Amino acid sequence: MDTPSKTITRHRIPLRPYLLLLPAFLCLAAFTYWPMLQVFLASLTDKKRAGDAGDFIGIGNYRTIFTEADFLGALANNALYAAGTVIPSVVFGFLFALALRETTNLSAILRSALFFPTLVPLVGAAAIFIFVFMPDIGLLDYYLAKLGLSATNWLGDPDLALISLMALTTWKNAGYYMLFFLAGLQGVPQDAEEAAKIEGANWLQRVYFVIVPMLGPTFAFVVVIALISAVSQVDHVIVMTEGGPNNATNLLLYYIYQQAHEFYDLGKATAATVVTLILLLTLSFLSLRTMERKVHYET
Repeated sequence: MDTPSKTITRHRIPLRPYLLLLPAFLCLAAFTYWPMLQVFLASLTDKKRAGDAGDFIGIGNYRTIFTEADFLGALANNALYAAGTVIPSVVFGFLFALALRETTNLSAILRSALFFPTLVPLVGAAAIFIFVFMPDIGLLDYYLAKLGLSATNWLGDPDLALISLMALTTWKNAGYYMLFFLAGLQGVPQDAEEAAKIEGANWLQRVYFVIVPMLGPTFAFVVVIALISAVSQVDHVIVMTEGGPNNATNLLLYYIYQQAHEFYDLGKATAATVVTLILLLTLSFLSLRTMERKVHYET
């Protein structure tokens, strides 16, 4: 029979795991949660610049931005931009991984070539694409002219400017997502594919019914980081269009940048930041829940 002292020892809470987690928690609290709390508190004031005290105005900034055409336009642009970058980037990344799944000298070279755009800083990529999209003398118009097509003002046309930014983002991110799918494909059992092949499934059927379900966790992860990328990158907007023409490329982060550093309205900038974070967290949560329900877990 256990003595009272032994019983107390058995139910003692182990401290070592919490002590090991303490440095990471302190870093998160200092550099993530505390700044987020400061941003939220600033969004409830009429603060104009960093260092100002500002008066408490409650949800006044939130009411203002949700009645402001610029913010609603940026929200709509960002939704289009996310749809126009996440879907093609993920699809191309998956197809690249499927095509280069086998490890050969040629596939290693092609993988490196497709991954190369990821290594180019976004500002540098934007500078390159300014030349590509330049009217009349740009690389794209040069080859289109050889096909008999007239010159197009890709970055100056409100109907084409956002699509041009989407093309840049897709070019830059597809190779990066390919790496995750290549890693995921290593975990797909060959037996399952061989069994499907014996049953008479063609290549497309094997991809749709065998490979895609088994890559559910990979798809969920890649979609979430693609969504974060679509909301958190603004360098190319600043370099290529500055939100124009006619606010056609004004994304949420660029709107926040303008409010904070051009219009000196920190209250509105922080309110828009809080709204963006809530949207991002909601989309990430829904994406993970939706895609993980279709996940096949190997036993």
